Amino acid sequence: MRRLLTITLLALFTLAAAAQNDKGFEISKNLEIFANVYKNLHTNYVDDVDPGKTMKVAIDAMLASMDPYTNYFAESDMEDVKMQVLGQYGGIGSLIHQENDKIYVAEPYEGLPADKAGLKIGDRILAVNGESTEGKSNAEVSAAMRGQAGTKVTLKLERDGKEFDVVITRGEIRLPNVPYSGMVNDAIGYIRLDEFTQDAAKNVREAFKRLKRDNPGMKGIILDLRGNGGGLMGEAVDIVNIWVKQNELVVETKGKVASKNMKSRTRMSAEDLDIPVAVLINGQSASASEIVSGSLQDLDRAVIIGERSYGKGLVQNILPMPYNSQMKVTVSKYFIPSGRCIQAIDYKHRDENGRAVKVPDSLKTAFSTRNGRTVYDGFGIEPDIEVEHPASSLLSVALYNRFHFFNYALKFHREHDSIPSPSEFKITDEIFQDFVDYLSDKTYEYTTYTENIINDLRKVAEEENYMDNLKQQIDQLEKTYKEAKKEDLIRNREEIGELLKDAILVHYYYRKGCIEGALSHDKDVLKAIEILSSTAEYNRILGK
Repeated sequence: MRRLLTITLLALFTLAAAAQNDKGFEISKNLEIFANVYKNLHTNYVDDVDPGKTMKVAIDAMLASMDPYTNYFAESDMEDVKMQVLGQYGGIGSLIHQENDKIYVAEPYEGLPADKAGLKIGDRILAVNGESTEGKSNAEVSAAMRGQAGTKVTLKLERDGKEFDVVITRGEIRLPNVPYSGMVNDAIGYIRLDEFTQDAAKNVREAFKRLKRDNPGMKGIILDLRGNGGGLMGEAVDIVNIWVKQNELVVETKGKVASKNMKSRTRMSAEDLDIPVAVLINGQSASASEIVSGSLQDLDRAVIIGERSYGKGLVQNILPMPYNSQMKVTVSKYFIPSGRCIQAIDYKHRDENGRAVKVPDSLKTAFSTRNGRTVYDGFGIEPDIEVEHPASSLLSVALYNRFHFFNYALKFHREHDSIPSPSEFKITDEIFQDFVDYLSDKTYEYTTYTENIINDLRKVAEEENYMDNLKQQIDQLEKTYKEAKKEDLIRNREEIGELLKDAILVHYYYRKGCIEGALSHDKDVLKAIEILSSTAEYNRILGK
C-alpha cells in the first residue's frame, strides 16, 4: 500500500512538472510568434507603423480578454494612475462639458487653481495655450489643461460676449474624498464618501468625531457610499474600524500566489461601538464600498439601505514595468467576514458573443451573519432595506442632455446675487414657472413609450388594411395624447425641480451645497433617518 502511494505521488509530481513544462513551452512559443508578427509588420507593411501605438493596441486587446480592471499604463498615462489611486492629478481643477461642438467650464472645484483664477460656470473655452478648441473633444481639451503641478497654462475664454485670457498655474489637484458631512436633523449625522483614496478613513473618522463633539445628542450616523466605485482596501478596513472593535476580521484575499493571500483585521480602537449606523449603497457602489457595507452587514454592525451594489469582489495590484510604465493586475478575490465573495461577473466564462456571464443563481451559496441572518454570495451586497427609485422621466433626460438645466441656472445666477442656504433653498412656483417660460422657445424632443405604441398601431393598421375603419379613432387618440404630453412639465415637476435645484446650488455653494440641498428629499436618507430613529426597528433588522 505504501509503495502504491509512493508510485502514485511520483506520478502526480511528474504530471505536474510536465504540465508546467508544457505551459512554459506554450508561453515561449507564442512570444516568439508574436515577436515575428510584429517584426513582419514593421518590415513589410505598406505604411509606416508607429511602434508605441501598435504595441499599446496589442497589449490592450490581450488584457481585454481578462477583466475590465486589468490595465496597462504607459508613462504618458501616469496622471490617470495617480487619479485612480490617490485621487489627485496635475491640472487646474475644473469640470468641463461639450455642447454643440463648444467647450464650457461646467464646475470649478472650490479653492483650486481654476476657482482662484476666477473661472466661472458657463465660461466658453476658446483656446488652450494658443491652440483653438474648435473641433476638439471634451477629453482632448481636458488632457491639454492637465500637466505637471507648477507649470502654467493659458486659456482664452469667452464670457457674456467678451473674450479674455487667463494664465493659471497648475496645481496638484486632490479632490476631497469626503465632500460633505453634517447633521440631517438634531439626532442623525451624515457623511458622504466619494472615493477610497489616500486618507479616506482618516477623513471619515475625523468627520464622525467632529459630528459627535459638536452634537452631543447625535443618536445615529449615515455613511453614504452611493456611486462610490471603491479604491484602496486598507482605507476600507480602517473605515469599518471606526465602528468595529480592534482585531476583527474585515476581509480576506485569496489568489494564485498563496504567499500573497492575506487577512485584514481592524488595527485600532473603535470610535463608537454602540451608535446605530446606516450605510447607503446603490448599483454603482463597488469594491471597497462593498467591503465596508458587506463587512458591517456580516458583523451586524449596520443596516444597509438602498439598492443592490455592483458586485466587484476582485482585488488589483499595481506592478512596476520597464520605462516608467505600470500595470494594474487582478491578483485575487476578496471574502468578507461571513466567508462570502460578492463578485457578480464570471470573467473566466463567456457567452456566444464573447461577453462575460453573471454567476448563475444555482451557484449562489447562503452564508450567515454574526446574528444568524442569511446572506448570499455572487451578486453584490443586497441591502437590508431596499428603496425603490423610479427611472428618470424621458422629459428630464431630454432637458438634461440639451443642457437646459445648466443654461437656465446660468440665467438665474446672473439675475440673483444670492439665495438661501442649501438646506433652505427651494424651487418655488415662481422659479418653476420662470423655467417653463424659459423653455417656451427651446427644443427638447423626446419620444415616449406611449407615442411609440400609437405610431406602431398606425403602422400595423395600415399593413393589415384596418386603417379605413380605425383612422378616426387613432387620430383622436394621438390628438388626446399630444394634449396630455403638454402637461409633462407639470406632471414631472418634483423630479425636474430637484434637477433644477442642483444646477442652481452649484453656482452659489459648489458641490457640497448640492449634496446638502438634496438631503431633504433623498428617499434613501429619509428611510435611514426613519430606521435610525427607532431603536426597536433597528435591532429587529439586525436580528438582535
